[in-house]
Amino acid sequence: MAKINLLPWRAERRKQRQNEFFGLVGTCAVLAILVAFGAVQYFDGLVSNQQQRNQLLEREIAALKAKTAEIEQLEKKKSDLLARKQVIEQLQANRSQMVHLFDDLVRTLPDGVRLTSVKQVGSQLTLEGLTQSNARVSSYMRNIEASGWMSRPDLTIIEAKGDDRALPFRFSLSVQVTRPVGEGEEDEFLEASGGQL
Repeated sequence: MAKINLLPWRAERRKQRQNEFFGLVGTCAVLAILVAFGAVQYFDGLVSNQQQRNQLLEREIAALKAKTAEIEQLEKKKSDLLARKQVIEQLQANRSQMVHLFDDLVRTLPDGVRLTSVKQVGSQLTLEGLTQSNARVSSYMRNIEASGWMSRPDLTIIEAKGDDRALPFRFSLSVQVTRPVGEGEEDEFLEASGGQL
């Protein structure tokens, strides 16, 4: 006799397949959640690592800015000190200049010429005086040119306005004050030896 299965096997298979499907969906959902959690953790780690790097860089940048500011202050102090040193050296070098200059003024002055005024502005010297003739002024200019402490004489004016009959001409000269070559070494030698040769 034929066996007839009257049990609802299709419903049971459908239920078994649904259970398998829901189990598979649940497993996939759990795996997806785990993957998402792992990705979030990974990217959070990357962001945290980058933030730590940024903080380190910010600290280093702040330290470098402080050092740069300190270096700028030191550079300013250095330039100030160098400027002061240069002024002191210039004053030291020009200390004996006036003595030499007045000595040269007397030596270069020819007979028949008398100075009435001497003015100095920087390295420019203005000499005014009275003379017997134009030739005496020319001679004076040649003497100045040959001098070691004065150079480039420039005759500004010469005119016959003197009240003195012996010195009827009034003149004005512009002269550059210079330093003879080798004069600086001589001053340094004198200072080093205590002013004694």
